[in-house]
Amino acid sequence: MTLTPPAASVPDFTYDLLVIGSGPGGQRSAIQAAKLGKKVAVVEKRAVIGGVCINTGTIPSKTFREAIMHLSGYNERGLYGASYSVKDDITVQDLLLRTSSVMAHELDVVRNQLHRNRVESINAEASFIGPHTVRLRDVRGRGEGWRDVTARVIVVAVGTRAARDPSIPFDGQRIIISDDILDLRELPRTVTVIGGGVIGCEYASMFAALGVRVTLIDKRPRLLEFVDHEITDILAYQLRQNRMTLRLGEAVRVVEPVQDRLGERVRVTLASGKEIVSDMVLYSIGRLGATERLNLEAAGLSADGRGRISVNGHYQTAAPHIYAVGDVIGFPSLASVSMEQGRLASCHAFGVPTQSVPELFPYGIYTIPEISTVGKNEEELTEAGVPYEIGKAQYREIARGQIIGDEQGTLKLIFHLETRELLGVHIIGSGASELIHIGQAVMAFGGTVDYFVNTVFNYPTLAECYKTAAFDGINRLGSAPALEPKLEPAREVGEVV
Repeated sequence: MTLTPPAASVPDFTYDLLVIGSGPGGQRSAIQAAKLGKKVAVVEKRAVIGGVCINTGTIPSKTFREAIMHLSGYNERGLYGASYSVKDDITVQDLLLRTSSVMAHELDVVRNQLHRNRVESINAEASFIGPHTVRLRDVRGRGEGWRDVTARVIVVAVGTRAARDPSIPFDGQRIIISDDILDLRELPRTVTVIGGGVIGCEYASMFAALGVRVTLIDKRPRLLEFVDHEITDILAYQLRQNRMTLRLGEAVRVVEPVQDRLGERVRVTLASGKEIVSDMVLYSIGRLGATERLNLEAAGLSADGRGRISVNGHYQTAAPHIYAVGDVIGFPSLASVSMEQGRLASCHAFGVPTQSVPELFPYGIYTIPEISTVGKNEEELTEAGVPYEIGKAQYREIARGQIIGDEQGTLKLIFHLETRELLGVHIIGSGASELIHIGQAVMAFGGTVDYFVNTVFNYPTLAECYKTAAFDGINRLGSAPALEPKLEPAREVGEVV
């Protein structure tokens, strides 16, 4: 695939840049181009901007999680006992009160950012009718109006939609996808989650923290296979401690509503013959690129079987002036990464040099407990034949871990056996997604495990885990860290330092 930037500007284009989709990738792409003095428009078919991220995905789910952590008293149970909670009889309305407030604020922030950068927002459904031409159809109930616009550069940032099995009778209350959670009328007593990916694990752990009995089903033998296996083993242990049942290596055959002595319920029948009956089923088997109505063929493009668009290293599609960013191009499907992809796409399109380090993009998985990783894991390094050693710290060894009541958290460093260069950081526990950035910064500058030995961290903090893990790793080597003293020149008495 070509790496050349798109063709030079043509005077009669309606816009320099047209962005289809207003999620994180689309927002950042539009604002970057606007700051370069380009005429930019963002097309969004929803009634409100922000895409899945703000309206049904990242922001509501993480706020939902935070509300659960607070109201259930989950973080304090290690100190005050398993029965501790801030509020008894937590309702969906309790959880959504906080969620709605945060969503409204984030929507206002995005609207303000686009407005002050003079990015035009268009509420319409977009589809290609040519390589540079997009038809915008009115979606505001004002008839079948439409207009055609042209753009020198087009960025496709339409995101994804939840996959649905056509044989399953979804009803939005008993048999749901993740988008339906914000519309629940009551919390279930029992839940079956089908799918052990990121979204499935996140919501399964949230419900379990509320005391809901959860069964998690996945046909793969492990949860979150792209994560370091030791970390996912810890996650599985803690989920089971929260009374969750894991049915791994199991395939679902039938999902059907049933009526029993407890009322309207849902039965899940597995290929192995097992049956699981619960109040609610959450179906979370991946997401599909929302490309089915874009008419990609008119622009010379196509999507794969899951609706995803292929791009090169600059996020160009097969048509060099059309870029695609965010979840629609597939893994890792993270809001933070989508933002960076949008920025890089606009910079490349308009000839602005940039630098980015995709291999150091961090992953944040907001299960309970949360997980965050950066760099390589043990399985990847073993497969590549790279000699390495590890160092670990348990939160229970750190004063801050005792203070916050998290005695199960773990921080794991992976470093090169010979050069001691830091190759990966993997964390599970409170604050993991914040704590990871220390390791990310050290890796960006090619730092070694000795950096953590020679550095002083505030006390008491979770950051001390880095120092403890570094000492653990060096002790495994059986050799002392590089601690050569740096001699300072002598100073006269009274000299100001």
